Amino acid sequence: MGLLLAAVTLVLVCLASIAIGAKALPLGDVWHGLFHASGTHGDVLVRDVRIPRTVLGLIVGTALGLAGAVMQALTRNPLAEPGLLGVNAGASAAVVSAITFFGVTSLTGYVWFAFLGAAIVSAVVYLLGGSRSATPVRLALAGTAASAALFGYVNAVQLLDAAALDRLRFWTVGSLASANMETVGKVWPFIAVGVVLSLLIARPLNALEMGDDTARALGAHLVRTRVLAMLAVTLLCGAATAACGPIVFIGLMIPHLVRAITGPDMRWILPYAAVLSPALLLGADVVGRVIARPSELQVGIVTALLGGPVFIHLVRRKRMAQL
Repeated sequence: MGLLLAAVTLVLVCLASIAIGAKALPLGDVWHGLFHASGTHGDVLVRDVRIPRTVLGLIVGTALGLAGAVMQALTRNPLAEPGLLGVNAGASAAVVSAITFFGVTSLTGYVWFAFLGAAIVSAVVYLLGGSRSATPVRLALAGTAASAALFGYVNAVQLLDAAALDRLRFWTVGSLASANMETVGKVWPFIAVGVVLSLLIARPLNALEMGDDTARALGAHLVRTRVLAMLAVTLLCGAATAACGPIVFIGLMIPHLVRAITGPDMRWILPYAAVLSPALLLGADVVGRVIARPSELQVGIVTALLGGPVFIHLVRRKRMAQL
């Protein structure tokens, strides 16, 4: 019943994302744009701007929510989020390199660079974390070190190349504003594979959260589970970051909200996260369009403003629990 209500919420938020924007449109024009292609300004705005934006937000939100839930289970750290393994940093470094050294100028052109950077950094972090003997602490430390180094590289290149800085302004804060169906077509296969992998490893992730010894006793294959989990995070977060830039806190907030509903069972956490995360992302995007009319506030800024207080609350609650 709860999952059905979550799905209904997602449908309503998707409809709001199509109907509400920085430019106000009567509901009649929105309805006409959904089912007709007469070439009017309203039809073009709905079909070529808002629908692709909503679809991209839907798949990216799903990816970020699942990646966050898998990351928290993999590292046994309730404060973990997808950027912990350096995925965001790897994608950002690859994009700035593509712009500066290879002259790539379009979003669809550097999607592949961003995904490749995310994949390479995830593999490096896994090796630095101990490969087959990797532990949650080692993975977290390796990811933090890689992120610091790569974001330093990104900042240095941006300072030396004004063109790169100008092109990356919106991408680096996280935005759905440049969404189009071509970008959706490039990233959805990777996200789809990541979703399937995440759902398939739900049961061994449950065992992994109990500790390595308990997981072995329950018959879980630790190395295989960690490799598949990192592959899933790379596919999900790498593709999402490539398409929209690094959008923070979605992967942190939603798994915590879901655990309050479902308990610790990953077989329920993952489906709920896959539904509620895009609802939060699209809802934040709608808020960003409305509060700054006729301009808009990028969704990455809105989620950061929402997520900051939540993160502080979680840290304080964890410290109080340890006292």
